[in-house]
Amino acid sequence: MRKTICFFVLLVSFFTFSQDDAAVKSHVAHAIEELRDFISIPNDALDADAIDDNILWLKRKFGERGFNTAVLETDNLPLFFAALPMEDTKPSLLIYMHFDGQSVDPSKWDQPNPYTTVLKKPVGDTFETISFDELKDDIDYNWRLFGRSTSDDKGPIVMLLNTIDLLKKEGKEIPFNLKVILDGEEEKSSKPLPKAVKQYRELLEANFLVIVDGPMHASGSPTVVYGCRGITSLTLTTYGPIKPQHSGHYGNYAPNPGFQLAQLLAGMKDSDGRVTIPGYYDGIVLNEQISEVLRSVPDSDATIAENLQFKSAEKVGGFYQEALQYPSLNIRGLGSGWVGEKRRTIVPELATAELDLRLVPESDGNRLKRLVKDYISKQGYHVIDHVPSKAERMAHDKIVTVNEGSVTDAFRTDLDNSYGNFLVETLHEAFQDDVVRVRIMGGTVPISPFINELKIPAFIVPMVNPDNNQHSPNENLRIGQLAYGIKALYSILSSPVN
Repeated sequence: MRKTICFFVLLVSFFTFSQDDAAVKSHVAHAIEELRDFISIPNDALDADAIDDNILWLKRKFGERGFNTAVLETDNLPLFFAALPMEDTKPSLLIYMHFDGQSVDPSKWDQPNPYTTVLKKPVGDTFETISFDELKDDIDYNWRLFGRSTSDDKGPIVMLLNTIDLLKKEGKEIPFNLKVILDGEEEKSSKPLPKAVKQYRELLEANFLVIVDGPMHASGSPTVVYGCRGITSLTLTTYGPIKPQHSGHYGNYAPNPGFQLAQLLAGMKDSDGRVTIPGYYDGIVLNEQISEVLRSVPDSDATIAENLQFKSAEKVGGFYQEALQYPSLNIRGLGSGWVGEKRRTIVPELATAELDLRLVPESDGNRLKRLVKDYISKQGYHVIDHVPSKAERMAHDKIVTVNEGSVTDAFRTDLDNSYGNFLVETLHEAFQDDVVRVRIMGGTVPISPFINELKIPAFIVPMVNPDNNQHSPNENLRIGQLAYGIKALYSILSSPVN
C-alpha cells in the first residue's frame, strides 16, 4: 500500500473532545452516513450532469432542514443557494462552500472507486482498510474516510447540515439570518462568479461572509484565516527549428529553445529566490503589529524544511508566514523534447514553461503579468500571443509566445475587524484553546467577487485535517474533524454578535 500520510501529519496534534461533547458525537455517526451518500455522487467540475445530480441532493437535504432553496443560473454551471426564513432584526451571515471536486484517476487511488467512501485506520505511517461495521461499537476519531471531496469540500457541507440538526434538537435559536451559497465550479476557477454575484446581489446581501473550505492549521488548534492569495498564470514558449532536428547534424547550429527558456527563467529570480523583476514587490509594508500576528502562528520552519527535505528556504520572507505576504512567481511545469526512456538525440522545436503567480491584495495580477512581459522584452525577445509565422521566425532571433490566464484576486480582511473578533472569541470559548489567526493563506479561494460587490468582511474558518490530500489521490477526512466542524459551527451559529 502506498503511503497516504503527507508531511503535515508529524505536526498535527488534534483537539480531543471531552464528555461534554456527547451531543456532538451522537451526530457524527449520522454525518458519516450522510457524507458517504453525498460522496457517492460524482462531482467532477468538468461534468455538468454530475453537478446537476449534486444539486438535486443538496435541494433535498437543505429542504429537510427547513431551508428555502434556489438554483441560481450563471453563464455556465449553476450555483446553489439556501436560506432559513429571514427576520429583519437579525444580522445576516453568508456561508460559502463548494460541492464540485477535482477529477480522479482511479488507478492512482488505494481503493477501487474514489466515489465509494472507504473507512481506514492508521497503522504506522500507512492506513488499513476496515469495515464500516466496526463503527457500530464506537467511533474512533482517528479513523479516516477516504474518497473524492471528503475534505474538499463536501465534508464541511455535511458538518453544516448536522449542525442545524443539533441546534434544532436542543432548541437553539440562530441569531443570524443564515444564507448559504454553494459553488459548483470552484475547482475550475469559478469564472461565472463575479457576474453572478452582481446579478444576485440582493439575495446574497449579508453583514459578513464565512468561507468553510481548506485545512486547519497543522497544530490542530481552531483557525481563522483573514485572507487568501489570488492567482493568475502565464504560459511561455520559446522556439528553435520548425521541426526537431538531429543533434549531431544541427547541435551547435540550430538555436536550442530549451536553453533559451532556461536562461530567460533563471534571470527572473536571484539565488535566494527573490523575484528580480523591478516593481514586483511594490506596495507591501509589514509593520510591527502585523509581524507580531505573523509570528504568533505556531509554525516551525525547521520542521517544514525537514519534512519537505530541503536545507534552506528561499529568502522572500524571513519565515514561512512572512513569505506568504508577498506575491510569488512559480514554475509549475516545464517541457521540451522527450525525457526518460523516450529521450531522443534531437534539438527540440520548442520549449514551454507554465508559470503561476500567487497574488496578495497589494499586487494586481494584470500588472504583474505586464511586468513579466516587459522583462522578457528587455531580454531581447519578440513577445507575441500566437504561434509565430515563418515571416516572424525569419525576422527575429528570439521569439516567445506568452499566453495569459485569467486573474482571481486576493482578499484580506483587517485583523481588528469586529466580526473577526467574534469568530476568534467564539471558537476560543468553545474549545478553550488559543485560536490561530492567519493573516493570509497561500491557497486561493474565489471570494473576491463577494467582497468587491457586497462590500463585506470575509473570513475562512477551515474545518478539515491538513493532511487530507485534497486534489490528490487518497483524499481523506479524519472522523474527528466531523465532530470538530459540528462543534465549531454550533458555537458560531448559536452565539450572538456583540
